[in-house]
Amino acid sequence: MIVSGSASQALAAALARELEEPLAAVEYDRFPDGELLASVPGIDADRAVIVASTVSSDTHLEVLQLQDAVREAGVDEVVTVVPYMGYGRQDDAFEAGQPVSARAVARALSVGTDRVLTVNPHERAVCEFFEPAATAVDAAGRLAEPLPADLDDPVFLSPDAGAIELSRTVRDAYGAGDTDYFEKVRRSGTDVEITPSDVDVTDRDVVVVDDIVATGSTMSESIGVLRDRGVGRVFVTCVHPLLVRNARTKLSRAGVEAIYGTDTIERESTAVSVAPELAAKL
Repeated sequence: MIVSGSASQALAAALARELEEPLAAVEYDRFPDGELLASVPGIDADRAVIVASTVSSDTHLEVLQLQDAVREAGVDEVVTVVPYMGYGRQDDAFEAGQPVSARAVARALSVGTDRVLTVNPHERAVCEFFEPAATAVDAAGRLAEPLPADLDDPVFLSPDAGAIELSRTVRDAYGAGDTDYFEKVRRSGTDVEITPSDVDVTDRDVVVVDDIVATGSTMSESIGVLRDRGVGRVFVTCVHPLLVRNARTKLSRAGVEAIYGTDTIERESTAVSVAPELAAKL
């Protein structure tokens, strides 16, 4: 049975259809003092697959409650799917006295489950914080599906050299184009020079590929560089369309034609589902 967190209802429904499994009737409530209550009344299954992106502190707690609720109901196997893992980028302590928040979150989620799956974690090493280690599911190839079929001599750009595999994955799924990445050279504390490393983008369509787009600040600056170089159309694709505050406005002002994301985070820009990739691992 598929059990949905409140932030992942569309993805949970898509996964239920993909697996041809029933979707649990989950209830979300809040007490007058602000405490949450996520419950799964009437669940009767041997396995529960909890699908819940942890996009806030409340949704982290919600997962813990859902895990406990299905165990309390007598479910034998609990699988927790965390499509987007909040705190996943806090994978190190940058100075003494700071927590490794990704590790703390992973430990908490591990207690009530038998397996964990997460989609394109920002750092794959965070999977090792879970016990047992989480399975990283690569859904980047899905980002090729919503792209226009008529891209003109496209270039698939990643935000840095470390993410070039993301660009290659989307390019390969699309079936044509070059790949490149942005080079960032810090001139001072506030001055960062951003340039594509090699490929000429003049009059060519560019697809900027990233795992997460949060504030959109760095990406909009990068797109400004492309505009200065006479780029054609620019599209933004990301696995996790966090898009907080005025990120969409920044990208639109930079001249982005469209933003395409997956349903790991359910937003207006969600254009494709990761349900088939998750189903293949379940």
